[in-house]
Amino acid sequence: MQRKYLNQFSRIGVSDAEALKKVTDSFQTIFFDPEEKFYQDVDADSGCMVDTGNVDARTEGMSYGMMMSVQMDRKDLFDKLWQFSVRYMRLTGGPNEGYFAWSTQLDGRHNAEGPAPDGEEYFAMALFMASARWGEGEGIFAYAAQARDILRHCVHQRELRPGGSAMWHEENHLIRFVPGVDFSDPSYHLPHFYDLFAQRANEEDRAFWRAAAEASRAYIVKSAHPATGMSPEYAEYDGTPRLLFNKPFTYYSDAYRVAMNIALDGLWFGKKPDLAAVVTRLQNYFHGIPQADYRAYQIDGTLTEEPAMHPVAITAVLAAASIVSDSPYADEYLLHFWNTPLRKGKRRYYDNCLYFFCLLMLAGYYQIY
Repeated sequence: MQRKYLNQFSRIGVSDAEALKKVTDSFQTIFFDPEEKFYQDVDADSGCMVDTGNVDARTEGMSYGMMMSVQMDRKDLFDKLWQFSVRYMRLTGGPNEGYFAWSTQLDGRHNAEGPAPDGEEYFAMALFMASARWGEGEGIFAYAAQARDILRHCVHQRELRPGGSAMWHEENHLIRFVPGVDFSDPSYHLPHFYDLFAQRANEEDRAFWRAAAEASRAYIVKSAHPATGMSPEYAEYDGTPRLLFNKPFTYYSDAYRVAMNIALDGLWFGKKPDLAAVVTRLQNYFHGIPQADYRAYQIDGTLTEEPAMHPVAITAVLAAASIVSDSPYADEYLLHFWNTPLRKGKRRYYDNCLYFFCLLMLAGYYQIY
């Protein structure tokens, strides 16, 4: 593998060779370790990423696995994941036709008939990168054409399907939590993807994606708490936290991804002071709190009795934040993460997805194709 970006771990004395080995070993564990993998073959030509906590396949995990595979130059795995996604998850009728069922059983039977937009945006980005890295194939393996079709539905579903709803609000350019609702999930906001969509999507939609990138960067700042840097899991369009699913707390699992997204945006398109300030505050807040004591929080930092379901994920994203953070503790987070192994056991799927992406960017290998 050729490194494009700085090995951030060199700041704590980790060599390039050591960083690369950790990346390759972690990928091997996720996809192939007999005990700890969460990829599995389904058909001779398809496979899925298993949410080990819920024992299903989700568009989140499928598209994450595709992004991991294209970054690691594993076309074989990429194509198996994409084949499963198209064969079992793509919806072929009704108002959501063209989207993907967000959850299926491991044999492909649907648990839901609606999509989750974080899956579609990762599918599209991974497909564009596959096209750039490996070239276009035929049918579903005409990667860029497939990506453009996904994004066409994301923006134009209301016109394409009776009763359909776009995944992005047509006027404020903010991504919806799910189609048909008018609130968002701050961790869905990937302005660094939208900058690339603005270059690669259908010509008529490129101005929309430029506006979406600008709107999302502003929304990430607006929805983050001004003292702690914590982002809510779900939020109104004005950034106010919204409670869902009977959760009486606001900084929880989805929200951890915001710091990772800010870091990757900074890595690919340069550090933005207002976004860097968000993760600086976040690192300052968590300094001195051991991983074993991570909790569910209100975004103002108020603790709850609920333990963090994904403590390794918090450790990972706090380290990724060091790419752009101005906190005096930034290098401490790198060291803590370097010394943290992949999570084992039932809840390893989500933690280790975020772990791998953060490791990949900190080692300098998460790059644009």
